[in-house]
Amino acid sequence: MHGSRLPSSPIGIFDSGVGGLTVVRAVRAALPAEDIVYLGDTARVPYGSKSPETVTRYSRACAAFLLERGVKLLMIACNTATAHALPALSSSVPVSVIGAVEPGARAAHAVSRSGHIGVIGTLGTVRSGAYEAALRTMNHGAVVTTQACSLLVPLAEEGWTDGEVAAAVARRYLAELAARDPAIDTLVLGCTHYPLLAAVIAHAAEEAFAHPVRLVDSASAMARVARETLTAADQLAPPGRKGSLRCFVTDASRLDELAPRFLGEPLASYELVDL
Repeated sequence: MHGSRLPSSPIGIFDSGVGGLTVVRAVRAALPAEDIVYLGDTARVPYGSKSPETVTRYSRACAAFLLERGVKLLMIACNTATAHALPALSSSVPVSVIGAVEPGARAAHAVSRSGHIGVIGTLGTVRSGAYEAALRTMNHGAVVTTQACSLLVPLAEEGWTDGEVAAAVARRYLAELAARDPAIDTLVLGCTHYPLLAAVIAHAAEEAFAHPVRLVDSASAMARVARETLTAADQLAPPGRKGSLRCFVTDASRLDELAPRFLGEPLASYELVDL
């Protein structure tokens, strides 16, 4: 851990929208004593359709905002921002940076028996090749097959996380993935929205593959890495307290409706900011 931040300093988490609140939820479950400052760049969502240069510029602005609030650890909840901006941020900010890709890849590598791993994500994440690169550094023989699932994000945001429509969409994507590699035994949910659809995705995977498929949730994997990182740096918040959450967004449209779906509880308050 770099810098001279205190154990009582908050953890900073940013995402292109509200999907990163699934990471906040996982971090709060794993590290309940930690204060968290969350920034959702909702005015400029989605990052997935933007150029790598633009995503990196936006990510630098988000990181700078959180660092001004004294965070001791920076977490990039957005897979696209991780894919394009992690190297730039890691080399330029004074605290440790955890991206969304490597923790999920590491967790998938740990549980896959065959080395055949599927990754579902947005088009931006899939095109970046970030998960393939991360998994191949862990296992040179890994067979990584990716599938862009563009319709899953709007389904999660509409709250259509079960029922016929969600099931049909998940079945279609998983069937395409299975046709390309029927030996996949582990599936990475490579987008912050996908944990909301985990049950539907698991059922579709069961139908598409003739064997059990383990689902790996990047949010939970990131929370584990956050705990390891803070423990190693002796920067865990004192136990026995309940951590706070400060939430900032760049646009408040639909926030009251969407945030509880990802956070798992109503958002107590938020502040509107202009980056």
